[in-house]
Amino acid sequence: MRLLFWKALFGLLAFDVLGLNLNFVRLHHAVNRWPTAERPVEPGIVDRICEAVNHACIWYPRRTLCLKRSVVTTCLLRSYGVRAQLVVGTQHLPFRAHAWVELGDLPINERTDVRSAYAICERC
Repeated sequence: MRLLFWKALFGLLAFDVLGLNLNFVRLHHAVNRWPTAERPVEPGIVDRICEAVNHACIWYPRRTLCLKRSVVTTCLLRSYGVRAQLVVGTQHLPFRAHAWVELGDLPINERTDVRSAYAICERC
């Protein structure tokens, strides 16, 4: 669990250092090209990764919004052989945008009604 925490914390730092929050095209390209490891998925790895990212977000010294958290979660899951997708959705009134991670068609580490609250505009 500690290794996952440190990987998540490093992912949050890399997100900021690379300036991925400043250029959505670059961010989309990076996540889209992040490979899913060809290895058997360990039992319970999804929950452990989500927990590690949540803890890393608490300890990270900068504010961690949904996009950063979702990018790090997606990339970590793919690194462990889980076919995760980053999803970005919008809401019209009041205007809001939100990012989350899905496995198949199910959001993870997220409230269950997120798909009814936001219209999906991008997946990667």
